[in-house]
Amino acid sequence: MDQIKIGKFIAERRKSVNLTQMQLAEKLSITDRAVSKWETGKSLPDSSIMLELCEILSINVNDLLSGEVVTMENYNKEAENKLIEMVKQKEMTDRRMLTLEVFIGITATVTLFVMLAIAIFVQMEDFVKFTLIGIGFVLFIIGCLFALRIEQIAGYYECPKCGHRYVPTYKAVNIAPHLGRKRRMRCPKCNEKSWQKKVISKE
Repeated sequence: MDQIKIGKFIAERRKSVNLTQMQLAEKLSITDRAVSKWETGKSLPDSSIMLELCEILSINVNDLLSGEVVTMENYNKEAENKLIEMVKQKEMTDRRMLTLEVFIGITATVTLFVMLAIAIFVQMEDFVKFTLIGIGFVLFIIGCLFALRIEQIAGYYECPKCGHRYVPTYKAVNIAPHLGRKRRMRCPKCNEKSWQKKVISKE
């Protein structure tokens, strides 16, 4: 989505209904600074107020996200472009999340080993050593749980037998044996168990 274009469109529509930024902000129970950010393309309206904003500006959500009044002639094309753009944005987000998963996993592992090394090689009271080791394991487990959650929701798993791509349950990801980004799970479509690889796109 072109935030600059959307911002200019919001400004044009606001002026066409004879509202100042302050007046529009008051109607939406937000600050005029938020409206200013929309109109300069620095941010987009929150989804929770989009419908109300559109009603005030006498447009629909499709018009708002397109940055122009969409005619029936190009409605389908605009809708298709938005769908493609949403898919691309999801794929980019999933790639970032999977990178974050690796970072979390490495950080949690390094933290555990540092805590263990300190407890083993540094002279200190026994209860301090046990505390350090305990903290290390707690942080490691929390990191693993977060990483597994990302592994579950980012992208899809592809069944090599039927080609079905799906998002498994958290439990399935948690208990499945894995090698890198492959996990041995049961496909919900063909019901066969196999080593399934992680993929980014749905198709």
